[in-house]
Amino acid sequence: MKALSLKQPFAELILQGRKKIELRKWNTKFRGEFLIHTSKKSDEKAIREFGFKSLPCGFIVGKAKLVDVKKYKNEEEHRKDKKFHLGGNVFGKFGFILKDVERINPIPAKGSLNFWDFENEI
Repeated sequence: MKALSLKQPFAELILQGRKKIELRKWNTKFRGEFLIHTSKKSDEKAIREFGFKSLPCGFIVGKAKLVDVKKYKNEEEHRKDKKFHLGGNVFGKFGFILKDVERINPIPAKGSLNFWDFENEI
């Protein structure tokens, strides 16, 4: 199954339903269900900013469906969706629109860049 690595706290914000669009600097043709993996390194500033103390890193923690990709053409479009992606335009101009997010019991895993294949059973 495909997986996508995200830094904490952004993976946790998706699992909580607070973040519905994942920003990336690259586009993808992939659509469908994928696993949410937490990178080994977290964004410590963002963890504090969103009120977390510590979050699991280096695990598959959930799954979601990528249903569409929105390309932000300008800063105004980007700003209008801030409540859905919770980030600035430095995170990228491609918004991966997520649905059917589900938390799963954490599974240790080594991540990778872009979408990657997780071969183990869930």
